[in-house]
Amino acid sequence: MKPVKVGICGLGTVGGGTFNVLQRNAEEIARRAGRGIEVAQIAMRTPKPQFQTTGIAITNDVFEVATNPEIDIVIELVGGYTVARELVLKAIENGKHVVTANKALIAVHGNEIFAKAREKGVIVAFEAAVAGGIPVIKAIREGLSANRINWVAGIINGTGNFILTEMREKGRTFEDVLAEAQALGYAEADPTFDVEGIDAAHKLTILASIAFGIPLQFDKAYTEGITKLTTADVNYAEALGYRIKHLGVARSTAAGIELRVHPTLIPADRLIANVNGVMNAVMVNGDAAGSTLFYGAGAGMEPTASSVIADLVDVVRAMTSDPENRVPHLAFQPDSLSAHPILPIEACESSYYLRIQAKDHPGVLAQVASILSERGINIESIMQKEVEEHDGLVPMILLTHRVLEQHMNDAITALEALAGVVGPVVRIRVEHLN
Repeated sequence: MKPVKVGICGLGTVGGGTFNVLQRNAEEIARRAGRGIEVAQIAMRTPKPQFQTTGIAITNDVFEVATNPEIDIVIELVGGYTVARELVLKAIENGKHVVTANKALIAVHGNEIFAKAREKGVIVAFEAAVAGGIPVIKAIREGLSANRINWVAGIINGTGNFILTEMREKGRTFEDVLAEAQALGYAEADPTFDVEGIDAAHKLTILASIAFGIPLQFDKAYTEGITKLTTADVNYAEALGYRIKHLGVARSTAAGIELRVHPTLIPADRLIANVNGVMNAVMVNGDAAGSTLFYGAGAGMEPTASSVIADLVDVVRAMTSDPENRVPHLAFQPDSLSAHPILPIEACESSYYLRIQAKDHPGVLAQVASILSERGINIESIMQKEVEEHDGLVPMILLTHRVLEQHMNDAITALEALAGVVGPVVRIRVEHLN
């Protein structure tokens, strides 16, 4: 069969990796796909002499690729929301399949894009949008398709995981490690998407849709960053037998779907608690398979390219198959997506770690215990440190049993109003991931 012709839009880190791997492993990829895959056109803003592009049409206009009648598949790697959305919709309108690594695009505009793709009978593949080189989307969508998925939990942002690892292993401050992450290229000059959980929420939104058969609803995801964590919190968690990770959690409950990203205490003996540095990991719990863990590089030139090309191979295989029998974009048939509501964070239930800065006065602990008890919050364990000489305050560390977030919010408001409590109460959720 004649080779499938591909157009790459964006020759940055992922685009460059995709091009290199396609060239280097061309024969092996063709053996898997059943026919050759040829890069026929590349759109890039500036020349990239490090890539051998002789004989390939080059343009600085991505829309030229989307309308080129010679191109069968458009690989969108320009990133962002606006141009990427226009490019993908233009490619679909022109009857082209699309492969993308753009998690923000899929999380925010995926419903629109998939509807248009279904109308035109083309595929939009996005394995590389979540966890880089880890094929977790295929695992949930296909490998675990017999299961009713109970929950998905993941470390799906390498920058945040690198920061927390350095704080725990070397006792460094958040600000210090963030500066190094930026110098190493792990974090952008504006790190908001990484450290405030927005990037992870994009990815979690996609995982939740595939796991539970619900529309993409990024706007309902709860996000909380790691900027307020201190080395003291990391050390206290360690002393209690936990590790702090910036976790994305999607859980199916009778009331609806929990969709939340926040710092989380995880028992130190869990495999996912020992995922360090810039690595990613996703745990999936299904009623038949139980818990499975997917671990690997969550970003990088060739790990992400691996997922892009895996999608490319899938699309090439499907190009000769019956369009009605292809694997659905979000795992479930489009007319079978369910209307389970996304729960507000106040309706989610969790255990909690609390750090309270209390004056060294008699009776403060009793007042704290009374406030929690009145709201049905049971204390699992408590740890009081010696008075810190520089301010005369006693750090009081509590672990609670599971309780509704709304009840905990009410308790924290009451605790912060106590005369014996100084400053805000630090609250971190606890997940045992059983």
